[in-house]
Amino acid sequence: MKAAPTASPSPRLILASASPRRLDLLAQIGIIPDQIDPAHIDETPAPGERPLALARRLAREKAVVVAARHPEALVLAADTVVACGRRILPKPHSEDEAQACLRLLSGRRHTVVSGVALALPNGRIALRVVATKITFKRLTPQEMSGYLASREWDGKAGGYAIQGRAGAFVRRLNGSYSAVVGLPLFEVSNLLTAAGYRLFPLTSDG
Repeated sequence: MKAAPTASPSPRLILASASPRRLDLLAQIGIIPDQIDPAHIDETPAPGERPLALARRLAREKAVVVAARHPEALVLAADTVVACGRRILPKPHSEDEAQACLRLLSGRRHTVVSGVALALPNGRIALRVVATKITFKRLTPQEMSGYLASREWDGKAGGYAIQGRAGAFVRRLNGSYSAVVGLPLFEVSNLLTAAGYRLFPLTSDG
């Protein structure tokens, strides 16, 4: 009996991020990176840079930096930008910064832009950018102070984490929930599949 052809192994996958949220999202669709290697680049917006351009640039730069250390692997990088209009919100590390973000977002619609880049062993970079519209309820002083006390906002784009307590603030979401958390899973799975990475490895029984 002729043996069935053996599928070639998936290329190694490097996640260019130390974010536990992105690691959890990948695990949700059965992906465990072979290695985590954060890029540690300067994420300061250029003068006049718009949110979509920033997310795209940072995702690409992260992928390029880490791919130079792993030229034979796939390198997945991402960046998340929260914006009100053209105004890019920070990733606050102080309560005052976080409070300013919450006051700006309260009762308003804003955009979460997620840039994803996949560096291929041939040097090509595949890019996707996903924009999600979110509307917050009008926050009471008690809700703001309670959220600030939780410190969930620390280091999060726009000063909140939708997968945590801030989920109660969201009146409407139009777009990708996973992108707001950290990775647009639909786009990521398509990029990896096109690059030859098997999301669903073959089993012995077919």
